[in-house]
Amino acid sequence: MKVRVSALPQKPRNLPGYHAPGAGFEAPFEMLAACHERVERMLTLIVKLQQHLQQKGFDDSAAQAARDVMRYFDLAAPLHHEDEERHVFPALMAGPDASIKALVLRLIQDHRQMGVAWVGAKAVLQVVADASPASWRPLTAWQSAALNGFAGLYRQHLDDEDQLVYPAAQVQLTETALAAMGEDMMQRRGVKPTGPV
Repeated sequence: MKVRVSALPQKPRNLPGYHAPGAGFEAPFEMLAACHERVERMLTLIVKLQQHLQQKGFDDSAAQAARDVMRYFDLAAPLHHEDEERHVFPALMAGPDASIKALVLRLIQDHRQMGVAWVGAKAVLQVVADASPASWRPLTAWQSAALNGFAGLYRQHLDDEDQLVYPAAQVQLTETALAAMGEDMMQRRGVKPTGPV
């Protein structure tokens, strides 16, 4: 099975981390969910890329897939984490639920660990992106572990946010807070408002 860029998740055309019809800044939790869908696609792409390199070796489509993953986790993932830390987590930390507060603290720590793990994973992806058929050598066990370790950090994290944290925060945030959240998300991405947010 050849890894073709057209068969793999495409780069966002406009906003880093946003490529889902119907989700807009006026519905910030839908935007966060769209980011999670994109993260899932990028994590799947990391797996498919490794399978392709093992079965078929290096080619231009492998290099493009590596660049796509790097672009997403360099640009969109940090913005997404900041969205959560600026708007979702503080509301929950101000609430009464001790178990949710403990979970939020763990999720914040996850963000830090993901940042550290990304350094190693990105170094591996950069090797793939910069390779040529003549220079290509199969990934080492350490390189595969760096990619798989990075992806593994996201699995439970995404589930906890989708199933526990986002629903709890949506109950606590007022319409005014949601509007401010959407406006902040838009401004930090350099998007001009097209109407009321």
